[in-house]
Amino acid sequence: MNKPIMFLVAAAAIFALGAGVYATAPSKSDTQTAATSKAARQGDKAKGEKAKGEKGHDEKGHGEEGVVEMSDARVASSNIEILAAKSETLHDSLVLNGILQPNQETLVQVTPRFPGVVREIKKRIGDTVEKGELLAKIESNQSLSVYEMRAPISGTVIDRQISLGEYASEQKPAFIVADISTVWVDLSVYRRNLPRVRIGDRILIDVGDGGKPIEASLSYISPVGSSDTQSALARAVVPNIDMRLRTGLFVSARLILSAKPVAIAVRASAIQTVENRSVVFVRNGDKFEARDVELGARDSDNVEILFGLLDGDKYAAKNSFIVKAELGKGSASHEH
Repeated sequence: MNKPIMFLVAAAAIFALGAGVYATAPSKSDTQTAATSKAARQGDKAKGEKAKGEKGHDEKGHGEEGVVEMSDARVASSNIEILAAKSETLHDSLVLNGILQPNQETLVQVTPRFPGVVREIKKRIGDTVEKGELLAKIESNQSLSVYEMRAPISGTVIDRQISLGEYASEQKPAFIVADISTVWVDLSVYRRNLPRVRIGDRILIDVGDGGKPIEASLSYISPVGSSDTQSALARAVVPNIDMRLRTGLFVSARLILSAKPVAIAVRASAIQTVENRSVVFVRNGDKFEARDVELGARDSDNVEILFGLLDGDKYAAKNSFIVKAELGKGSASHEH
């Protein structure tokens, strides 16, 4: 074979080989498409793993926003009081301080008829006595005979001023016997409030024993005041049911000036603030929901709810701040 033909054959082979390499090599656009597809698949995988992780977090964590899960046992141990939203009467009131006094109209001072030496004592402070019951025996200095002191009324011995063997004078009461089935509630009214107070006004007396307030009405307002306290006396006569009222103890009373009925109200202690919103924690099953509410009028005990609650809704009244604290823990853990 001559040289020209050999050169032609070699050139053709080289050309064919170059064309084959070009045909099998990936183009630039194909490379970019493959890279984009791979990145998309990795992104989808990452999103799936993240969603799975978040789902697992919600299942183990705090659930719905604004909701606190708390069992009935936990509610009881936390001393959270559950009440129902309902209609109430709000009161504009005046708080007065006072003291429980024996009813002076049912009280008798028992004084020796003759001076002498105390030979026997039958009753002490706190004992109940019937009319005519023996209180003590005294030996008269005049006749040297022993005479008896007996209870002039039925009641309770609230004071005793004699001791065995001592000299008893007719100038000083030996016993004070009182019928304590009723007591006086003496309240101090400062001069600036006197124009607002009238005989017959209704009062709610807080005895301070944790029990229900006692309702009564004013029966007396003193026409004179005290120069020391710059106040005047207002009094109510109150039945002493179950001997709950003990003379000598301090009390407070709310004098009702006006009353306003409202359709829905909750205890003032139920209102909490969450992110600058007024909320009430409504009980639903074993959960508390932070329910936004619109507030209306209020008094020292209750707050009117204009919007956000229905009649009968159960809510956390006392110690609702514990539920708020649990809600705060849940919010903090969601931020990690």
